[in-house]
Amino acid sequence: MSKILSVYPQAIEQTKNKVFQDIDYYLETKAVLPSFTQYLNDRGHYVDQIWVNVWLNKVTNDVPKNEKKQFLSEKGFEVQGVDRKLINKLFRDEMRLYQPFDTLFWVKETFDCQEEKWAGRYEKAKQNYIKRQQEKLFAETRIGLEEEIDKAANIMIEEHYQLLYLYVRYFTAKQLASDFENNVKFKSVDTFALEEKLEEEGSFNPAAYKTVAVFFDELTGDIQKTLGWGRSYFEYETYFYMYEGLIADYLSQLIPEMVYKELPEKFKVHFFETFHEKLSVSFIKGSIADLLYDIVGIFLEDIQEEYVSDLLKLAKIPFDEAIHREMFENDLEERERRYAKEQAELQRKREEEERMMQDIFGEEYNPSSKRNVRYVLHIGDTNTGKTHHALERMMLAESGLYLAPLRLLALEVYDKLNAEGTPCSLKTGEEEKVVPDANHISCTVEMFHEKEYFQVVVIDEAQMITDKDRGFSWYKAITKASAQEVHIIGSRNSKGMLLELLGDADIDINEYTRDTPLEVESKKFDIKRVKKGDALICFSRRRVLEMASRLQNDGHAASMIYGSMPPETRKKQIELFNKGKTKVIVATDAIGMGLNLPIRRIVFLENEKFDGTRRRLLTSQEVKQIAGRAGRKGIYDVGKVAFTGDIKKMRDLLTQEDHPVQTFAIAPTNSVFERFQRYYHDLGTFFELWEKFESPKGTKKASLSEERSLYQKIAGTEIEARLSLMDLYGFLHLPFSKNEGVLTRQWEETIYAIIHNEPLPEPPVKEGSLEELELSYKAVGLHLLFLYRLDERTEAIYWERLREEISDKVQERLKTDIKKFVKKCKNCGKKLPWDHPFPTCDACYRARFKKYWHEDEYEI
Repeated sequence: MSKILSVYPQAIEQTKNKVFQDIDYYLETKAVLPSFTQYLNDRGHYVDQIWVNVWLNKVTNDVPKNEKKQFLSEKGFEVQGVDRKLINKLFRDEMRLYQPFDTLFWVKETFDCQEEKWAGRYEKAKQNYIKRQQEKLFAETRIGLEEEIDKAANIMIEEHYQLLYLYVRYFTAKQLASDFENNVKFKSVDTFALEEKLEEEGSFNPAAYKTVAVFFDELTGDIQKTLGWGRSYFEYETYFYMYEGLIADYLSQLIPEMVYKELPEKFKVHFFETFHEKLSVSFIKGSIADLLYDIVGIFLEDIQEEYVSDLLKLAKIPFDEAIHREMFENDLEERERRYAKEQAELQRKREEEERMMQDIFGEEYNPSSKRNVRYVLHIGDTNTGKTHHALERMMLAESGLYLAPLRLLALEVYDKLNAEGTPCSLKTGEEEKVVPDANHISCTVEMFHEKEYFQVVVIDEAQMITDKDRGFSWYKAITKASAQEVHIIGSRNSKGMLLELLGDADIDINEYTRDTPLEVESKKFDIKRVKKGDALICFSRRRVLEMASRLQNDGHAASMIYGSMPPETRKKQIELFNKGKTKVIVATDAIGMGLNLPIRRIVFLENEKFDGTRRRLLTSQEVKQIAGRAGRKGIYDVGKVAFTGDIKKMRDLLTQEDHPVQTFAIAPTNSVFERFQRYYHDLGTFFELWEKFESPKGTKKASLSEERSLYQKIAGTEIEARLSLMDLYGFLHLPFSKNEGVLTRQWEETIYAIIHNEPLPEPPVKEGSLEELELSYKAVGLHLLFLYRLDERTEAIYWERLREEISDKVQERLKTDIKKFVKKCKNCGKKLPWDHPFPTCDACYRARFKKYWHEDEYEI
């Protein structure tokens, strides 16, 4: 209550002042003195309202939130957890009746029946009004004179521009010569890093500075205050700011003096008659402040282009307009000649770089279709048998290569071909299973090598060519495959782009449609209506585990699939579902990539996904890719699709025609690196050239951000010095989770072991939790990538066996730990509904939002 009590007398005083103010405004416009009674008749209603407005605004703004709550609580109000706006409303309502000040009574007490006092107020108000009018007229006259001065200054500067610049040039030259002779050079630091003490480097070497602009970047040793984003900062001063101030001071004296001399005598007389004082240079300076600011900036730009050597010669010659004008014109002519020469040299270097870029990248991304290759496109929706037909042709060939988007799919095809009597090896970078006498290989698309020949190559999920991170692997496989036949499997919207990419090559097109129709359920899905054969889709590992836990706690055995799950574990989870040991599968969108499962119904538990940058609505292609897994041919007559919300919007995404794919991703190839090494031998330069390289129309360059990030860790170290460019890039390009700090450290330690010819460090293996097991699986996988790259196949056998054991442990841990993954608020631990779309409860979300409002901030 202390704040309310202290604010109350302040509000009374402010109310009285407002009443006096209103009286003066009322009286000053009246030709004759009105009576006090007349004033009350005209303004009484307004006067009566002044107190309420002043008091409510002041007490609401000045009294802190805690005191408001205390006041309301004492009045019997419930204030805990009540919204700030409601607290303010209740408080204002109570304050309306709090010790009201009778403004009308006070004003009557002050002026009623006091004609002399009222008349005195009238006279004072009239005098103040006349004075304000005179001041207004005086100000208008002053503005008019200042405008004339500004106009005269503009004309003077225009007529004597070069002369003014010659003065500034000579002034700067002398200052520059003095600074070079008397000042010391400091080591460069960040201008804001005031905690770093400046170190002297000795005297300046004028020859080290071509232009004044280069010298202006040097530090003076002083600290200056500067403004930015509405706040003031302190930083080390550079010579730019010092010279800006010196030139501004110089011109602020020189130009007003020149303007004074140029002004006609009658103007000066008029000024004296108006202000009763003589026109001064300082008045002129104030009148043209904006003009002075602009001209300083213009001259400063010109000065920075001057050569230091020219100004140092100029400093030795006393000012003579004719001599300095001739020197300036000669210097300018010479500077322009040297500039033209420098530009010609830059142009030559640009042209040379363009020729080099053309040689390095050239036709690499404009593939020739003259090779003797027959292309077969398998185009259609998900679950239409595209991959099956392509694999049948590959199995009939003498040799074949299957390129999968996922290690799990490569493993599936490896198992399928061997089971059906076609010997097939497996190669995924992290593992190699060599089958004796096998002429067929199943591998991930990243394992493709352009110099290997196969009779038939099958490239699955070709629409992935648009992926910003991995798309280049599909591009390389499609355009560089050495084979008699290349079978390309893709979605409908990739057809046009694939045809354009292959140009006039020999192409057969097979188009597929679904035999099993998709049917969208009209009712929102409810967890209580889950049935055998359902696949529930969400977009994070956490939600998969939470949903599987909910289902198992409700008595529904569930399989799980998510991105970081080991492929062997995924395979076991899928087998459980295929064999009917689990009735439901909970998965991320990984399920949409080629996995053939007996799914009756796809249920989208979420309509949005986080794409690494933001949460966004699923695209039409994503919805189709996932929904297409419903209604396995030969098992179901129809595929069901259900949503938990926005059914109409999601149905439209499922049925709308896809926009054709317009661009595809490209990345460096072996031949690009081979040509690059004719010019340079370091990856830093390669990354710079790749950044400059303009991607051909219809393509987008791979960012190489992960490779570049890893390279920064070892740039300039003995790793870069001792590895060939191709070997180093190969290690940078290894397919592992580069956002995992544990794995990047393991990668770096392993590279050091390689160059020192030491045994590779063992990968970190921990089994404390499911997350640790999954990370250990990845660590062993990275170790295997190195072993196979180094051809250490015997040692790899042990680590493959260990990885299988880790995968088994993940499978077992899923069985035992799954019930622990209850959907809870990550902040307060409160249980959440199964369909709650966020990781926090509503109460925690509101509390988090409120923290942006300071508790002690004045509220309006």
